[in-house]
Amino acid sequence: MATDKNAELFERARALIPGGVNSPVRAFRAVGGTPRFVQRAQGAYFWDAEGTRYIDYIGSWGPMILGHGHPRVLDAVQRAVRDGFSFGAPTEREIELAEEIVKHLPSVEMVRLVSSGTEAAMSAIRLARGATGRNRIIKFEGCYHGHADALLVKAGSGLATFGHPTSAGVPPEVVQHTLVLEYNNIAQLEEAFAAHGDDLACIMIEAIAGNMNFVRASVPFMKRCRELCTQYGALLVFDEVMTGFRVGLRGAQGVYAQAIPGFAPDMTVLGKVIGGGMPLAAFGGRKALMENLAPLGPVYQAGTLSGNPVATACGLATLQEIALPGFYQALAARTQSLVDGLAAAAQEAGLPFATDCEGGMFGFFLLPQLPQNYGQVMKSDSPKFGRLFHGLLDRGVYIAPALYEAGFVSAAHGEEDIAQTVQAAREVFKTLA
Repeated sequence: MATDKNAELFERARALIPGGVNSPVRAFRAVGGTPRFVQRAQGAYFWDAEGTRYIDYIGSWGPMILGHGHPRVLDAVQRAVRDGFSFGAPTEREIELAEEIVKHLPSVEMVRLVSSGTEAAMSAIRLARGATGRNRIIKFEGCYHGHADALLVKAGSGLATFGHPTSAGVPPEVVQHTLVLEYNNIAQLEEAFAAHGDDLACIMIEAIAGNMNFVRASVPFMKRCRELCTQYGALLVFDEVMTGFRVGLRGAQGVYAQAIPGFAPDMTVLGKVIGGGMPLAAFGGRKALMENLAPLGPVYQAGTLSGNPVATACGLATLQEIALPGFYQALAARTQSLVDGLAAAAQEAGLPFATDCEGGMFGFFLLPQLPQNYGQVMKSDSPKFGRLFHGLLDRGVYIAPALYEAGFVSAAHGEEDIAQTVQAAREVFKTLA
């Protein structure tokens, strides 16, 4: 049950802010109850308005890969703040951050910094259209690429259909060029290219989708995406806002490059980890492609706070820390121990449970096996998840308050945190079986 202070703050918020929150998933609408209002955070924990501590597995929805308040990041931000909040002019740190990104992502030769993942994704789509001279794009059901109008569409059933808006305020004509396909469906992908390949500017994809919990693109599916884009002259755009520097130092594209010789996307959209918790995102690709952007080319994109000096300080310090030897091995081991413990606890309770992870990102489903697309994800038991969420919350464990969101482990999570989480889950699973 929510504490009085959290409930009081929620009432104040609802009087002034639609739904009481500034991003819908925070409202607990999917699980019921009152949101916890965070007062402070440190390491693997945050404390709510009543001073209750929670083990944090959302990490600001992914950016806090080092945990909250990492001393080197904090120092970098404090030094940057003293120099100035914003200049609206170039800084050396923008170059340093770009160099750090390019160093770790072989597919990226040039990068443009922006302020949000939505901004990066919409700019990447504009660049793809401008560079190819084509209008149509492909996205996949269950993949979220921010709230730009052209990307707020859902799929039709059966054969591939052009999308219909999933938000009021998005005119049908805005999404008439957005083709929405079923994730991991090779036959449907081939059909779409056969019908529209000459006017397809790009495929936009989350290679490891984190907005339908945690669903991987199969290697054959990803290989076919690359082959068809190359064959028809379309661009393969990886949305790595969530996975970039989270699942590994080379992101999701590095995971697929290990399985597909010579694999690389044409363009990459980044966010979250590269800002270390500050509002910062980016998109990048080959030099010849990126030079289509203004002021060099005809594709316009601009931003008052792009490359903000405080955000770049936070992001640069974060990227330098995660590039240290052994970082990802330790993070992946910690995440694996969590999902292994959860799976064992669910099995003890006789509860249908499927889980997967990569690097510091994980997901689980109240299903007997891992889903391959959004339709299968939707078969997960939503009411039971709500009970699981609140059972964990009551035991000091905070996971995403929505069935369709991935979770995140940070370098600050220790063995004791994992053990406490697994024990809490074991207790709750027994009540759900």
